[in-house]
Amino acid sequence: MRKKPNIYLAFLVLIISITIFLGSLYNYGLSKVSNDNTLKEVIIEQGSINSIAHTLKDNNLIKSIIAFKVYVYISGNTNLKAATYELSENMGTKKIVEILASNTGSNTNNIKLTFNEGINMNDVATIIEENTNNSEEDVYNLIEDRDYLNELIDEYWFLSSDILNDKIYYSLEGYLYPNTYIFSSEDVSVRDIFSSMLNEMDRKLSDYKDEIEDSELSIHELITLASMVELEGSSIEDRKGIAGVFYNRLDSGMTLGSDVTTYYGARVDLSERDLYASEVSACNDYNTRCATFTGLPVSPICNPSIEAIEAVIDPEDNDYYYFVADINREIYFSRTSTEHNQTISMLRNNNLWYEY
Repeated sequence: MRKKPNIYLAFLVLIISITIFLGSLYNYGLSKVSNDNTLKEVIIEQGSINSIAHTLKDNNLIKSIIAFKVYVYISGNTNLKAATYELSENMGTKKIVEILASNTGSNTNNIKLTFNEGINMNDVATIIEENTNNSEEDVYNLIEDRDYLNELIDEYWFLSSDILNDKIYYSLEGYLYPNTYIFSSEDVSVRDIFSSMLNEMDRKLSDYKDEIEDSELSIHELITLASMVELEGSSIEDRKGIAGVFYNRLDSGMTLGSDVTTYYGARVDLSERDLYASEVSACNDYNTRCATFTGLPVSPICNPSIEAIEAVIDPEDNDYYYFVADINREIYFSRTSTEHNQTISMLRNNNLWYEY
C-alpha cells in the first residue's frame, strides 16, 4: 500500500520533467539563430503561416518552424502581412513576428503579382509584362532555354525530363503555382518570379510526396490530369468525381473527351470564342476529343490549384464514365452514353444547356 505514493510521485516527476523539456525546446526554437545582425532582404509572400515559416527557415532567420507557428498562434499575431522586409539572424522569432504583424519593414516599391488558379502560360506572360519591366517575349524565351530547364530539373524533385518534350507548347505549364506574390520592384527578373512560383509548388506538393510516389501515374501525368480537372470542375467534390471519371476512362482505354484540352490544343482561350468543327476534330498532342486519341495530353494545360491536385491524388471511386456541366456549372454524372445523352436533353429542355 505504501508503494502507490511513490508511483504517483514518479509519474508527477515525469510529467514535470517532460514539461520542462518541452518548454526549454520551445524557448530554444524561439531564440535568435546567431549573433549576426546583417540585414537580409526577404520577400514574404501572401500565403499560409506554414509557407511563411518555411520562407524564414530557408533564409536562416528562425531556428524552428514548429516553434514559430506555435508562437504565432499563441501570440494572436496570425495576420502576417506580405511585403519585403529587412530581417537579421539575431532578431529571434518574437521580434520577427512583431515586424511581420505590424508591416514595419515594408518596401513602398513592392509590386504584387496575382496569378489566379487555372491560368495558362499566356496569362502568366501577360501579367508579367503588364506589371514588371519584362516583356512577354522574355517569358517565352526563358521557358525555351534548355540550360535553364535542366537547371530546374536538377533543383526541383517534381520536375523531370518530360518538360523537355518538343511537342509541349510551354515547358513549365502546370508547375508555376497560382498565388499572389510580392516582389521588391518592377525590375524583378522572370527567373526570380518563376523561382517564387516553383518554390511554392514545391511546398504544396511536398505534403503529398508519398502519395505521389505511390501513384501509378508519374508526377507529370498527375499534374496534367489535375490541370484538366481544374478547368472542368469548380468544387472539390465535383473535381474528385471528375477525376474518378477520367481514371475510369483511362483504365478502359476510352478517349477522355475533354473540351478543355480541345481548346488548349487549338490555342484558343475558353472565353475567346467557339471552336470550329475542324478544331474540335483536329488530332494533336492535346486534343482528347480526337477520335483516335487515348491517354493524357502531352503536358498540363493550365496551372492547377492544390485542390485539383488533391482530387487526382485521392479521386472519388465511382462507376461513372461521363459528366456534363450546366450553365450554372453544376456537374451531372452518368454511367452510360445513353444516360449522358438523356441528361443533355434534359438540360436543353430546361434551358440549362451551355451552348458553345
